[in-house]
Amino acid sequence: MATYEGKRTIDGLVVTADGRPLDEHYGVSQFTKWGFEWSYEGESPQQLALAILVDHLGDEARALRLSEAFMKEVVANFDNDWELTGAEIDAALARLE
Repeated sequence: MATYEGKRTIDGLVVTADGRPLDEHYGVSQFTKWGFEWSYEGESPQQLALAILVDHLGDEARALRLSEAFMKEVVANFDNDWELTGAEIDAALARLE
């Protein structure tokens, strides 16, 4: 299971999965054209939620279905810099489903 990290840097936001850049997965659904964001509820945080779930689950339909709830439960509550493990994702999904 991957570990996901987000950081606010002088050059902008950086989101990785096991150290590699996390794809926005716009091909699944594009909630925003502005990329990822977190710490509030909205379109860019939902894009991040979707991307994390697609990467973690490998199931685009399930990720899309859960993206809004996962954004509200998890992504909206991230600090400026954050780390999220696969086990933490699974625990959040167990609460949401």
